Amino acid sequence: MTMSYLRLPPSLEGEQNPARIARLVFGARDWRRRHPADRVLDVGGAWQALHYLITGDPWDGRPPESDVVCGGRLLTEEEGMLDVDVIYLTPERVEAAARMLTETPFDALAERFDPAAMAAADVQDAERMDADACERVLRPAYEGLTRLFSSAAADGQAVYKVLAPAED
Repeated sequence: MTMSYLRLPPSLEGEQNPARIARLVFGARDWRRRHPADRVLDVGGAWQALHYLITGDPWDGRPPESDVVCGGRLLTEEEGMLDVDVIYLTPERVEAAARMLTETPFDALAERFDPAAMAAADVQDAERMDADACERVLRPAYEGLTRLFSSAAADGQAVYKVLAPAED
């Protein structure tokens, strides 16, 4: 599974319902190209490792830490609504997550990087991570998340997270 992020205003084309916005936006396969690059972030398969570094758990945690990756409202609960899962964070939750990200240096989180412990906790792809993955993959992804959430918070935007099967 891979994860991508998109920051959007709380209202799009007059629509305010997040589930309907998700259908409008993510129903198009080329949704990434339809939005400016600074509003989209792909963290690929690193999403669960990031969540683990941020929260200390592969799935759970308390907001605002957990909101960065796994937290929020699942909008695609209806069977067949979209071919991906879309998770929505309100502008208020985005603001709290942005504050946490900017106040938490990556080096503090990197102390949790332990591929063996992460693999034992069933963190996706942990068994394939080498010692350099923390700096090579996770630090840039964390910095990208910090920029995306900070920009979204400054603009009063919501964040939509898209969890999709990895493309081969």
